[in-house]
Amino acid sequence: MNDKKYQYIAIAAFVLGLFFLGAKLYKGQKQDALNEMVKKEEQVFIRDYSPRMGDPKAKVVLVEFFDPECESCRAVYPGVKEILKEYQGKVQLVLRYAPFHGNSKEVIKALEAAKKQDKYWQALEVLFATQPQWGSHHNPRVELIYEILPKIGIDIQKLREDMKDPGLDSLLEQEMADLQRLGVKGTPTFYVNGQLPQGYSYQALRELLNQEITKAYP
Repeated sequence: MNDKKYQYIAIAAFVLGLFFLGAKLYKGQKQDALNEMVKKEEQVFIRDYSPRMGDPKAKVVLVEFFDPECESCRAVYPGVKEILKEYQGKVQLVLRYAPFHGNSKEVIKALEAAKKQDKYWQALEVLFATQPQWGSHHNPRVELIYEILPKIGIDIQKLREDMKDPGLDSLLEQEMADLQRLGVKGTPTFYVNGQLPQGYSYQALRELLNQEITKAYP
């Protein structure tokens, strides 16, 4: 009986080992593919219209695919700002859209329209701050954003008109195509100079950033 038990344990350990090896190989292959994209299709990571924060000459580029209605994106945003403050001049943030939630496309259009009033980052801040009000998953009330945004000086009538721009539909189509090309399935998803962190934690992101900063600024 004990011999069979040890056999089962040995088999389970072997299968588990194969699983982790396969996962490691898959992640390695995925990173290899990403490296090729960085060389040949850099625009998949960064589009001309993508909002940017930080020194445009920074050698380390942090790309975040985010959803304005995503609670995790809201939670991690202060940490992202802290990274830019800590590594001022060395890291540039590039935002990409991943409209996975029901009202995300409308909110993204509002953000892009706010950009025309030079209020993009202020709009993002206030919408993250008030997300529990308008973006509750149990009772979403996206119409509230039109009551919130005037508080930061946005002309809502102009915003609504600018949101009708057909170019915003093209922008969202491009974002969705890039999401599919990169295989992004959740938010927030980060890339640092085209590389994925070794895990989904904030600590894993910091480790990769430190690694890339050390390489770029020896």
